[in-house]
Amino acid sequence: MKGMNELVRQAQVMQKKMAKLQEDLQDRTVEGTAGGGMVTAVVSGSNELQSLTIDKAAVDPNDVEMLQDLILSAVNDGIKKAKAMMEAEMGQITGGIKVPGLF
Repeated sequence: MKGMNELVRQAQVMQKKMAKLQEDLQDRTVEGTAGGGMVTAVVSGSNELQSLTIDKAAVDPNDVEMLQDLILSAVNDGIKKAKAMMEAEMGQITGGIKVPGLF
């Protein structure tokens, strides 16, 4: 029974560390880009789009579809980088073990 209590204690410590990390990640950001930096999306560690910057050269009224594609690519790149950041940080806490429902 003593071993079970230690396991529960370790799980509680890990849970507190993960909650703190998730809170910290909300304040951290990554940049996703597309079109050689013509479009930049800043995404938080909680996968929220914080800002979007579009270079004037990317705005062509005759090719709106290209601008839409650049925006989608930049936002998706930012989300992918934010997810990678979270997985790397969580991996340090969990020792690389993938916890179901966490990522």
